[in-house]
Amino acid sequence: MALLEVNNLEVHYGGIAAVKGISFSVEAGEIVCLIGANGAGKTSTLKALARLLPIKGDIRYGGESLDKLPSHALVSRGLALVPEGRGVFARLSVAENLDMGAYHRSDNGIAADLQRMYELLPRLKEREGQLAGTLSGGEQQMLAIGRALMGRPKLLLLDEPSMGLAPLMVQKIFDVIRDVAAQGVTILLVEQNARLALDVCSRGYVMESGRITIADSATALAADPRVRAAYLGE
Repeated sequence: MALLEVNNLEVHYGGIAAVKGISFSVEAGEIVCLIGANGAGKTSTLKALARLLPIKGDIRYGGESLDKLPSHALVSRGLALVPEGRGVFARLSVAENLDMGAYHRSDNGIAADLQRMYELLPRLKEREGQLAGTLSGGEQQMLAIGRALMGRPKLLLLDEPSMGLAPLMVQKIFDVIRDVAAQGVTILLVEQNARLALDVCSRGYVMESGRITIADSATALAADPRVRAAYLGE
């Protein structure tokens, strides 16, 4: 049984269909990517999985239907979203933002997890007392990922982690994604930079106009002439 199973998912904004009956799955331990142009429905899909949008269709996480669960209940079940645009708490410090990621936890491991975040993301340790709103874009992206990880997710939804970042910072962010996956966290990655996404993922889905048009291994997608022409600039 897949960790995440999505069947006939539809998302509408008023009379506009953003996601048109897509089905896909993510196995535990995988990094799976959704690639496609702007407006393809990728972000709407992640928001739907996080229960931030009304949907039609069936979403199952760990075999449990998410249909009647509010978004805040998903975090304690191990599903976390790092949204497009990072969404850090600008007037809180780095350390306070990380603490917010563990708001639902009552165990004794929070302090140890905070130190692990600083080891994984040493730039955050250097900035722990700094207001999040004064960080660079790349540092805010690191903080958004670290905050999500403080919830001890089993499935991490990452929405456009490279958006607006300098190439050097993009490489650092993707190094972090690899490290997180190596620790056993399953990742569903939405990324407009298809080359980066296919380099880090094992499988991928191509979305066009709200539909999944191609599904294959990352290696096969990178070699597919349609993907190469449309998304790899070749």
